[in-house]
Amino acid sequence: MLLTISTTHQPAGDLGFLLHKHPGRVQSFTESVGTAHVFYPEDSDDRCTVALLLEVDPVGLVRGRKGPSGDGFALGQYVNDRPYAASSMLAMALKDVFRTALTGRCDARPELAESAVPLEIHVPALPCRGGPELLRRLFEPLGWRVESQVSLLDPVMPQWGESRYLDVHLTGDTRLADALNHLYVLLPVLDDAKHYWVSNDEVDKLIRAGSGWLSGHLEKELITRRYLTHRRELAQSALARLAEVDDTEPEELDNATEIAAVVDEPDRPVPLAEQRRGAVLAAVRASGARTVGDFGCGEGVLVRELLADRGIDRVVAVDVSARALQIAARKLKLDRMTEQQRTRLDIFQSALTYRDDRLAGLDAAVLMEVIEHVDPPRLAALERTVFDHAAPGTVIVTTPNVEHNVRFETLPAGQLRHRDHRFEWTRAEFGQWSDEVANRHGYSVRRLPVGTDDPEVGAPTQMAVFAKAVAR
Repeated sequence: MLLTISTTHQPAGDLGFLLHKHPGRVQSFTESVGTAHVFYPEDSDDRCTVALLLEVDPVGLVRGRKGPSGDGFALGQYVNDRPYAASSMLAMALKDVFRTALTGRCDARPELAESAVPLEIHVPALPCRGGPELLRRLFEPLGWRVESQVSLLDPVMPQWGESRYLDVHLTGDTRLADALNHLYVLLPVLDDAKHYWVSNDEVDKLIRAGSGWLSGHLEKELITRRYLTHRRELAQSALARLAEVDDTEPEELDNATEIAAVVDEPDRPVPLAEQRRGAVLAAVRASGARTVGDFGCGEGVLVRELLADRGIDRVVAVDVSARALQIAARKLKLDRMTEQQRTRLDIFQSALTYRDDRLAGLDAAVLMEVIEHVDPPRLAALERTVFDHAAPGTVIVTTPNVEHNVRFETLPAGQLRHRDHRFEWTRAEFGQWSDEVANRHGYSVRRLPVGTDDPEVGAPTQMAVFAKAVAR
């Protein structure tokens, strides 16, 4: 099976630096299913192409019990399309051979690794259960221009119809790391099969490879189900975690079929994530703040809405994760902002557990779903940084209400909503913490429910609005 990646970036030979593979060498790698070869069919200043060729041993697949257990007859274990069609085997080879490139790291050309470059990807034999239409639905939202050709099963017997194998060309301007991760996830999704047993580890792989693009993809439910070989419990876990990344509630992603059926209904319930942002924005506007900090901005969802409010003169967006800030910069299209737009936004890396003078002097600061990601022993440091040193006039904090977790049908009993949560508080615990913080730092505080306020377990999100006392 074969895959090629070409670029016309100048100089095109930089592709070798990004892939960590020298264009002047042919390299071979031993894979569990055979041998992967990397070579460069063309290498000039104007155009460079790398090829990944995977030679699969079908006999070895059966002997190693890594391939199909049978297709109804013994010969089907040895005579099949696995050695020729791009599948999960090619995706695994892609990951193994270009492991560093998949992470987006390139010490020799760091600025290039973070830049979109013109790419052309060719997969001559791609099995696609869903045909050209599904291919376009998966790749076009990611910025790819998609061309594909379908062949007949047998030109001599046209009545047999078309095969499910496509000759695919993808072109677009994107980061090489993003392109590789798109292929790593979507090759087995299009094939709708994997050559190995899928376990819980596959959820982590999907979340990592899908970082920055999968949570917002219109077909994320289909991608997740197929990638995890239709294992319902794994798909639910992955969708719940993607919901946190996308700031969408896990309960909305429980059943993809039902969600798709109601998405166009005018009375569809407003997602909790949207209600949360709306409550935060209302609190910001009520405070009269003209300068606002999004402390723990993540991928910039709230930042975009703050910038859209013309009553806000300046937005400061900070996060401890450099990767999250990179994604936020792309989503906010910083490189396309006008000078006037750019002067309204400061975005930089900072840890809320350490004093940072750049956080001071704001009218309001928002910590939306942030504090639960901090180890409890470090909360005192966060408190000093935000309320004592930065000391904005208004501080808005939201956090999950753990009592409401029993209402999430897909969340196992006793499990927190996100694997990175260090804790989740009851309403009483959040009330005690917010009262103590307000008393220690000269703020008043009021608490508000966000989302449906269940009479038994309260609202899913709890919000505290701190207002600094005016000195007399």
